[in-house]
Amino acid sequence: MSISVEDIKRIIIEAGQKAALDTGNEPEPHMTTPAKWPLECTVGPGLEGAIACESKVGYVNGAKGWLVYRGYDIFELAAHATYEETAFLLLHGRLPKERELKKLKRKLASYGKVSATLRVLMGFPVEKMNPMAALRLGTNLMRQEFTFCDIDLDESDERRRKKTVEDDYIAMDDDSIAMETVPKGETKATYEFHQAVKVDDSYGGNELYDADGIEACYHVIAALPTIAAAISRVRRGLMPIDPDPHLSVAANFLYMLTGYRPSPVEEKIMDVSLILHADHGMNASTFACMVVASTLSDIYFSIGSGIAALNGPLHGGANEQVLKMLEKIRSHGDVGDWLDEKLMNNEKIMGFGHRVYKAYDPRARVLEPLAELLTENHEDGKSLLRIAKRLESEMIDRVGKSKGIFPNVDFYSGIVYTSLGIPSDMFTSVFAVGRVSGWTARVLEYLNKNRIFRPRAIYTGDFNKKYVPIEERHRDSIPG
Repeated sequence: MSISVEDIKRIIIEAGQKAALDTGNEPEPHMTTPAKWPLECTVGPGLEGAIACESKVGYVNGAKGWLVYRGYDIFELAAHATYEETAFLLLHGRLPKERELKKLKRKLASYGKVSATLRVLMGFPVEKMNPMAALRLGTNLMRQEFTFCDIDLDESDERRRKKTVEDDYIAMDDDSIAMETVPKGETKATYEFHQAVKVDDSYGGNELYDADGIEACYHVIAALPTIAAAISRVRRGLMPIDPDPHLSVAANFLYMLTGYRPSPVEEKIMDVSLILHADHGMNASTFACMVVASTLSDIYFSIGSGIAALNGPLHGGANEQVLKMLEKIRSHGDVGDWLDEKLMNNEKIMGFGHRVYKAYDPRARVLEPLAELLTENHEDGKSLLRIAKRLESEMIDRVGKSKGIFPNVDFYSGIVYTSLGIPSDMFTSVFAVGRVSGWTARVLEYLNKNRIFRPRAIYTGDFNKKYVPIEERHRDSIPG
């Protein structure tokens, strides 16, 4: 491959410059200033439009096609940063200094080797499981490897130097507290919750950290690539590969998946892919993580809930469906005729449109030229990319400009992943490997001013029904 890492940076910068010409340069005033609680907002089904919290982690402006992490435009980070730097930025609110980055890399290299978790996980029929189900199970098993949460210890055990939680706090059930009062917002967390977690000897000896603290975040960020790669290899009848402590997160992930060490260009493209997926506002999986964390559960269970939410076909996995769609179009033979039929029947075109974006998804702007680079010497991939670009052109001409329907992140990511040697059944797991840094950052931020999520439902059922003994209930009165 004649392309270099510097060429990739240039391509991303050019994509960002094009995006800047297509959009305005001012944020939404009502969505980018501190809230004055209680807020008034229009709420739709599924909490659409509801404001749940304030955040400094990330910002999405769907009307303009913006994606911002901690003040940095996504194009800026994708071009110049590494995934490790991006994870540090999301968690700590700033880019790391050289010393901090080296320390983080050492920690991630150490925490990425989860032999005990993999031994237990391989006791399950992983080869027959949905990859995301296996990944969620692996995350929960990490809780046993890294923490004392599931082990009964005597109170006198010196390993319990940090008390888990005050007895009167643990007995409190938020449902016993009046919730129908006007929400005013709190200036600090209502409850504090700490659970002990063991740390590798090279990073502080036997000192204990919180299972909802920064070390737990490092654990899941480092270990998810290892677990996902191991699951993929076992499903293909191969043995898992241990991470190489000298490789980056992106390079290690590809190495553990494929068995070969990627080129600098492949490493950079994988790195960019992880950065693009790291955070995306209050999406369903992020919200799931935050809801679980708000109950004062821990990072491992919270991230497990995010993986479960991401598995849903309305959230993750569309990139796999895009590839299947492109294959069908190729066998059909004509993009225009195929699209005519689908639009006539009001069928969804996979990889187009987004719940948030009414402009071109900035992540797709980056992935499209990267897909072109990777398929340069890959005839099958090049064929699919030609179909994809023709389909994009047709869709934008017919519905894009009038209805704000453009390619989203899933449209080109599948071609990128396939070209990197990633099996299509692992695409959603790749999404999780990148998103875990955003999940953990959002959870930590919310816990600083924690309030358990407790929305209400409008009751539309009956009242004043009388109990009927079972012998008096007639079969013809039973529905169905």
